[in-house]
Amino acid sequence: MTLYHKNPLKLRQQIRAGNFTSMTSGLCSGYVQCNLVILEKEWAEDFYQFCKLNPKPCPVIYKSKPGEYQFGSLGEDIDIRTDISKYRIFKKGIMVSEQTDIKADWSRNFVSFLLGCSFSFEEALIANNLEIRNVSENVNVPMFITNIECAATEKFHGKMVVSMRPFKSFEVTKVQEITRQFPRVHGEPIHLGDPTKIGINNLSKPDFGDKVTIKTDEIPVFWACGVTPQIAVQNASPPICITHSPGCMLVTDKLNAEIKN
Repeated sequence: MTLYHKNPLKLRQQIRAGNFTSMTSGLCSGYVQCNLVILEKEWAEDFYQFCKLNPKPCPVIYKSKPGEYQFGSLGEDIDIRTDISKYRIFKKGIMVSEQTDIKADWSRNFVSFLLGCSFSFEEALIANNLEIRNVSENVNVPMFITNIECAATEKFHGKMVVSMRPFKSFEVTKVQEITRQFPRVHGEPIHLGDPTKIGINNLSKPDFGDKVTIKTDEIPVFWACGVTPQIAVQNASPPICITHSPGCMLVTDKLNAEIKN
């Protein structure tokens, strides 16, 4: 079966049909991809405050109305219950399942948050002849839990998660300049170089995603990551929360150029 890696609608249709259950990095170049957090409306406002206090890891692209699951403003025929390749279900902060469809779990009480994803700025880096190692090695981007505390709300708190991509030292200024133009998808890096300064002791053992090659003439570059809410959810322990699985995003019809400064 042909994978529609360039057309968001056709890719979402394949995901909905259960024919694609993998990560979306490198797919549908030019289109915004989003992280997902779904909470009951009683928890939604506090989480929204958490996002506003922590815009680097949690840049809000869209906040739904309670029970809304079709997001026409983000793309044709989007159904948030079926159009992400893999979901995680948390109950009282504990992940209880990973599945490809949440229609049976859906509630009219749910509020969905779509958060910007660094996959969007990868396109701009590649267009400037910068290698994205997770894309060239066809793996998920490595992600790490840091020692950086997010600003807390009454219910949500936790350490920031970062994604990492290696670059040669002379490329870093260009990388910063390019990604700075995309504040709604995490923006410029939050840390360069020595990972131990942000609490990461082993780059070959990411907390999420996959290990990538780091060459001897390269340094690791770290961005705030949209998996951060999963740590905050585990700490807050809401009765139920649904997220994307790391690397498995909602691919929208919205162009990356639309969210560029």
